[in-house]
Amino acid sequence: MALIQCNFFSSCLNRTVPIQVVLPTDKRVFGPEGKPVLQEERPLKSLYLLHGLFGNYTDWVSGTRVQAWAQDHDLAVVCPSGDNSFYVDNTKSGNLYSTFIGQELVEFTRRSFPLSRRREDTFIGGLSMGGYGATVNGLRFADTFSHVVALSSAYIIDTNFAQATEYTDNIFTNKGYGESIFNDMSTVKGGEYDYDALAKRVANNPNKPKFYMACGTEDELIGSNREYRDLLLSLGYQVSWHEGPGGHDWVFWDKHIGECMEWLPLGGAVEGLSSGHIGE
Repeated sequence: MALIQCNFFSSCLNRTVPIQVVLPTDKRVFGPEGKPVLQEERPLKSLYLLHGLFGNYTDWVSGTRVQAWAQDHDLAVVCPSGDNSFYVDNTKSGNLYSTFIGQELVEFTRRSFPLSRRREDTFIGGLSMGGYGATVNGLRFADTFSHVVALSSAYIIDTNFAQATEYTDNIFTNKGYGESIFNDMSTVKGGEYDYDALAKRVANNPNKPKFYMACGTEDELIGSNREYRDLLLSLGYQVSWHEGPGGHDWVFWDKHIGECMEWLPLGGAVEGLSSGHIGE
């Protein structure tokens, strides 16, 4: 396994940005008489993992065992920084995080590393703010991402952003913070980054992504995650739903980033075999 930190200029963000890439390397395989056997070279499947609020591109590697699991499953993992942007485009500031995640980052990493260009081999995931980002960008770029991993997702448009009417010191209820993300707060509900509206728009797309969703029962976001699960199922999406003891923390996310590796179509798994069932 190789852990690579790389910096490149992003046209979407108008600056040089860092990413961390977990790249599986060839395992030592021995044939008859103990002689090393070369493994067949093939493009790698890829998972683009998004961090949560207040985090950065190093979080997934430092907070979970994703390196070991990626090596075991021959999966490349790409971790960008989303700052506190919720991974959406803000045309006023010129920070086009959604386009960066869904297009520019995918194109750059496919040029730079031995990644498969097939939709069925390309996945997106995240936790909390990153779970929101994985959801909306997995839907916006459904022709790029075939599977979405959404852990403890911050589905908080109704409870936070839409209700923020004052400029306060609390980032979660600060109208100014909401405006720094979405520009005009009055257009958030029903807009292009409203996860409910997006799910409805993409529902009839034959390429709509499959979802792995997980949230802890002690997490205050459990209610909104259950509601979104129910909406997806009502619209015909395949959803693998997981809930159980746990809070909004790395213990829960470490467990489920490992378990989702068994759900993703990796290592010769049959496409669709483990998707589409609640609580599996």
